[in-house]
Amino acid sequence: MARPFNLEISESAEYLSKSLSKTRTSAEKERLLLLWWIKTGQVTQHQELSQRLGRDGSTVTRWLQKYRQGGLGKLLEVKTSPGAVPKITLEMRSRLEEKLKSPQGFGSYGEIVEWLKQEWNVEVKYKTVYRLVRYQLQAKLKIPRPVSKQQDEQAVNLFKKTFPTPLSPCKTS
Repeated sequence: MARPFNLEISESAEYLSKSLSKTRTSAEKERLLLLWWIKTGQVTQHQELSQRLGRDGSTVTRWLQKYRQGGLGKLLEVKTSPGAVPKITLEMRSRLEEKLKSPQGFGSYGEIVEWLKQEWNVEVKYKTVYRLVRYQLQAKLKIPRPVSKQQDEQAVNLFKKTFPTPLSPCKTS
């Protein structure tokens, strides 16, 4: 026969059942169920608990140790990786924003990549720069599309009068 649990659960059964109904992740639900079953006396043995949860006994032991060390907060804590350190620092980003707001701006995203390489000695991929400028900073490049030198200005003016843009008011006679 297995030895009984040597664990004092400080939370009430009502609090645990309310927390169970409010949980969003299955990891939290499993861990709260573990405590609720012990608190209500439904489970008295370690082996039975691991069978009900469908987890290995070592996992249940680890969860119980976490609870003993730091309580409910420590048990429900889920560690996440911090991710990569961004190549473009906040200072670089603010200088880039200023330069994008200036009338000269940049002619292409490739120019921004070169500017970062020259000014800050940082190698950044084109795709990264595009995503930063277009979606995070929500900026656009200042240089307009090139216009042909052979274009007839009278024909352009006539076209603008005949077919106004959706933003300009339409002239009706």
